[in-house]
Amino acid sequence: MRSDGRQVDELRPLTFDVDFTEQPLGSVLCSMGRTRVLCTVSEERSVPRWMQGSGKGWLTAEYSMLPAATDTRNDRESSRGKVSGRTMEIQRLIGRSLRAVTRLENLGERTLWVDCDVLQADGGTRTASITGAFVALALGLARLDREKAFDGPVLRDQVAAISVGIVGGEPMLDLPYVEDSKADVDMNVVATGAGSFVEVQGTGEEATFDRKELDRLLDLAIGGIQTIAQKQREAVEGAGYRLERLFEGKR
Repeated sequence: MRSDGRQVDELRPLTFDVDFTEQPLGSVLCSMGRTRVLCTVSEERSVPRWMQGSGKGWLTAEYSMLPAATDTRNDRESSRGKVSGRTMEIQRLIGRSLRAVTRLENLGERTLWVDCDVLQADGGTRTASITGAFVALALGLARLDREKAFDGPVLRDQVAAISVGIVGGEPMLDLPYVEDSKADVDMNVVATGAGSFVEVQGTGEEATFDRKELDRLLDLAIGGIQTIAQKQREAVEGAGYRLERLFEGKR
C-alpha cells in the first residue's frame, strides 16, 4: 500500500483552475496532489534578434519556486544573484516540451513567455509545470486565435509529463516526495497526447534497472499521460474553447 492509499498505476488528484490570475493571456493553477504550480502565458510582440524577419514566432519558459514552497525556506535565486543549475535545466525542459507541439512557423513574429511558479512542492514540480503550462498555452493561443492572429494551425498535439519510479522493488506512477526520496529508480517522462515521447529522464539511484523494468515504467507513464491529456482537454473546453481549432487551423 502506498503512503496515500493509491494503486501503483493511479495518479494523484489532478485539477486545473483556469484563469487563476487575470492579467496574463492564459493562467492555470495546476494541482497534482499537494504540488501546486501557477502557470501563466504572456505575449510579447517581437522575437529574439536572431529570428527577426523569419516570420516565425518563439516560445520560451522560466521556472521558479517560492521560498516557502517546501517545509524549509529557500532563498530566492534573485537574492543569490544567479539561477541554479536545477532551475536552468527545468525551465529549458519546459520550453522544449511546449515547442515540440507548437507550430512556431504559424505564430507570426511574437514571443510567448511561459512562467511556472511553484507555490507548494511535494514531488513532480517539473512534470506539473509542463502539464499545467500546456493548458495555459492553449488558453492563450485560443484567445489570440479569436482575434484572427494566426493563418493556420498553431498546435500539433497536447503535451504532458509525469513521474514514475521503482520504490521497494515496485514500479509506481506519479511519485510524491516521500516516495521520490527513497526511489531506487526515478524517471520523468514527457509525451504527447498521441503517445509520442518528447523526453525521458531516467536515473538509477544507487541501483540499476533492466529493459523489462524500463518498459513497465514507460507503460505506466503513457497510461498516466493519456489520463492527464483528457483532463487538459476538459479544462480548456470547460473555459469555452475548442482544442481542435488550434490543431486544424479552421475557422
